[in-house]
Amino acid sequence: QVQLVESGGGLVQAGGSLRLSCAASGRTSSSYLMAWFRQVSGKEREFVASITWTVGSTRYADSVKGRFTISRDNAKNTVYLQMNSLKPEDTAVYYCAAPRGPLGSRWYQASWYDYWGQGTQVTVSA
Repeated sequence: QVQLVESGGGLVQAGGSLRLSCAASGRTSSSYLMAWFRQVSGKEREFVASITWTVGSTRYADSVKGRFTISRDNAKNTVYLQMNSLKPEDTAVYYCAAPRGPLGSRWYQASWYDYWGQGTQVTVSA
């Protein structure tokens, strides 16, 4: 089992910045990458970014490229999401997630991730 705990959400004005953290504990060696998803009430959970623990390979949703940066601190088993130039449409509950095994081409699909944090609210005011 892997436990994930997010922190760092809050209220910010458009154009501002926030940094989210996701601390992993338990059998973290069983997951080769970590990802951030976000969800607006009534909509499906949406992929935001992912990073592999070893090489640090990253992927981003087109909607956040150039504004968000995902990083990791292997010593702390923690993944970060630096969010800059925030827009009202970034408002959502943000979740970190980890898969139990290889994802292949399904890296952007929430249903293939096995471990989830409790979520942290990010609200961007206009």
